[in-house]
Amino acid sequence: MTACAIETTAEDDDREQYPTGSAGFTITANGAYAARLAGEGDALYVERWTLDGPEPYAVPLPLDQPEDPGSRLLPLADGRVLVARRVDGRRNTFSLLYPTGPATGELRLGAVEAPGSERLVLLPPSPDGICAYAMCVGPDTTTLWLVAGGAFGPEQVAEVKGRCTGGVWLDRTGRMLALDRRLDDGPVKAVAVDLERGGEVTPLLQITEESDDRLLLADPDSGLLLIRSDAPSPGHDRLGWGVLGSLLPVRFPECLRLDDAAVTPFAVQPGQVLMPEGCAVALRIDAAGGSWVGAWQPSSRRMAQLAAPQGWLAGAGLWTAEGVLRLPYATAEVPCGLAGLEVPPEPEPEPAPVVVEEPRVCRPVPLQQAPLTDRGPAR
Repeated sequence: MTACAIETTAEDDDREQYPTGSAGFTITANGAYAARLAGEGDALYVERWTLDGPEPYAVPLPLDQPEDPGSRLLPLADGRVLVARRVDGRRNTFSLLYPTGPATGELRLGAVEAPGSERLVLLPPSPDGICAYAMCVGPDTTTLWLVAGGAFGPEQVAEVKGRCTGGVWLDRTGRMLALDRRLDDGPVKAVAVDLERGGEVTPLLQITEESDDRLLLADPDSGLLLIRSDAPSPGHDRLGWGVLGSLLPVRFPECLRLDDAAVTPFAVQPGQVLMPEGCAVALRIDAAGGSWVGAWQPSSRRMAQLAAPQGWLAGAGLWTAEGVLRLPYATAEVPCGLAGLEVPPEPEPEPAPVVVEEPRVCRPVPLQQAPLTDRGPAR
């Protein structure tokens, strides 16, 4: 999910990045496991990381045949790793890998066809840690598949009109999914898809009628939403934030806009119940000189910029509830490492963020229309 480095023209949809991990590194929703392709050249294999112990450690999961560089991985909360492989240009096969003594066990789940111009991508790890979903994107229709966690192999669970990208979970149960949808040649608008009601679609983001409004991250605890939109400056994407169910307009802080650098949010601090302004957000900063880390809170007008550890798997990481940012890294000396960064406090209180309001602005986060339940009153 790129925040501001991608032009959002119609032909650009094919280059839209899907949130299946950063630097080939994907972390479970509970932060316990992660997975990546390890090895070099033609000798690639799946590697599972355990992150919730006293020290991180990696377990290789090689098979008789090396993995293709295009294989996609998704770790589950029980320690197994889902592998999606494209075969014969159109079939996508799914397997679960797990350690069995000195060997690697493989449970084959089945396949999904993605004919013609369609492409299949894995969605981010489900909050329940059990199920895994994939999205088959066609020119006019997007289908959602449950590829792990079902009773009979891959099964289609929803069909959404339009071409969808993105993918952000809105709750802790894995029921509500946000997708960025383009209908025909219209603008991109984030919508909420209810997987328990046959894929019922409701509007999620509508900043202006003409703007491209994408959802990058959502935190169910606080309701904080991280948004990418060209509403403040048509033709130029800006990073903004809003609150789930709020009637306040989306805000676009100037501190998140850097010259000659792309800024991409990748993690939100959990556990800040109904306190979106106090949530810490981690951002990946990419420039010609390399990549480093940004840390920011909606209550601040300043973004702290921090050096990333050597070998950082750029764009991957997670916050603890206590506010420590944990960044995975791999070097020749430390092939499986997890660095902890504490963001220094601000020297003085900052004024409230600037609110960008335009006469045409519609209600920006109309989630009261979506079938979300078990939330407190709207802020």
